[in-house]
Amino acid sequence: MSVTLNDAERSAITQLLRFPLLAAVNGRRSRRFPVGGQIPTGELAYRSARPVQPLSEVERALVLATVTGVTGWNFGITDHPGYAPALPNYSGSAGGRTFPSAAGFHTTDFFFTDDSGTYFLSSRDAAPAGEVAPDGGVPDVDAWLGATVSRYRKLSGERLHLPREEPYLEGHNTWIANHPGSLLVIPVADLAQHLIANLAFFLQNGYGIYDDVNGRPVPGSDDPSLRHAGEPFPLSFVEQYTLAEASAELITGPYAGHLLLGGLGLGGWTFDGIDRLSVLGASGDPEVPGLNFHVEYDDRWPLPNPTGLAGVFETLSRPHVRDADEAVERFVERKFGTGGPFSPLTAGPWRDSTRVRSSAAAYGEDFVRLLTGQVRYIDETFGKIPGTVPTVHILNYLQAQHLDTDFYDDLFGPGAYLPTHRDHESVWHS
Repeated sequence: MSVTLNDAERSAITQLLRFPLLAAVNGRRSRRFPVGGQIPTGELAYRSARPVQPLSEVERALVLATVTGVTGWNFGITDHPGYAPALPNYSGSAGGRTFPSAAGFHTTDFFFTDDSGTYFLSSRDAAPAGEVAPDGGVPDVDAWLGATVSRYRKLSGERLHLPREEPYLEGHNTWIANHPGSLLVIPVADLAQHLIANLAFFLQNGYGIYDDVNGRPVPGSDDPSLRHAGEPFPLSFVEQYTLAEASAELITGPYAGHLLLGGLGLGGWTFDGIDRLSVLGASGDPEVPGLNFHVEYDDRWPLPNPTGLAGVFETLSRPHVRDADEAVERFVERKFGTGGPFSPLTAGPWRDSTRVRSSAAAYGEDFVRLLTGQVRYIDETFGKIPGTVPTVHILNYLQAQHLDTDFYDDLFGPGAYLPTHRDHESVWHS
């Protein structure tokens, strides 16, 4: 896929690049009412007199580039006395994106859907492709959008199907979520990989884990090679830590996109009111397959457990890996293999990136053995990775749509939308 900008769009982007950050922050609101929309009842009941208007290819690409885009190289963790003189080896990705990730783990990727279909957009292992200005200034918009669009992978020619009723949508979203004409961005986190990254983090810093659910130590937690042998962290804490860290990725990407909407003059908002299991494919209704993720069931678990989409978004959990050994092998390969943050062949931000990347602390055989043993224990004990939280996590969505300013003019006081919303049609679609 590619995207071509016309003269009007180039002029509009020039204006967008001048839009103040503080105006975006202070002007951020959930503006839910789109052209073609209808609120059926209540004091705010309203029917739009305008037709549904999907985002243009360029508008869509700008939103997706802002939510998912690569913005340079991850600078990594620069120092830790426990690793010295080696470089700490925390990062999972060599690239940096528009949103932060704890220790550079970057375990989140993206799906999106609109009237043209349903897509996967992976950027977590993407290297910069010339879209970032050498001086850190304004990006090359053509390169930035081109790199983003090149990552689209179309999965279906249909918008993701979610019935406009509970439990698929929360009641207050049945009138608007995934509305015709809108773009719905769906960030998804691989908590299996994020947990393995945290287990490695704690082990590398000398700590094992303790199974506080079943009241027993996890094998290896008292290994004499650990600086803090016998002082393990509770497993439930490490898994909650994992969930919280991944959740930060899942909201900050959409938040960046939400700020962009003000500059573009588009409506939309970030929210969590779509049933996660229905989106992933665990609704229990064959007529609502969602994203068709593989789903596993076990009487020990309170809910079904989606694990990934084969050949698209595969977590480091069964059945996408054979066992704990393969999960750890893939984890290590992502970090130290081709394109990884600790491969000397990967380009980077430093004057001598080969030397810096080569200085990272290696994973020795004993370390890999301990890490694999922990992953195996959790998998065998709980039947999945992680043991106490889902394998795949969704938190927030971003929805973008053309705003019906008539609704706000008729029912709100002044200031309900920005000048960019007022002028959107003349600036972007003249």
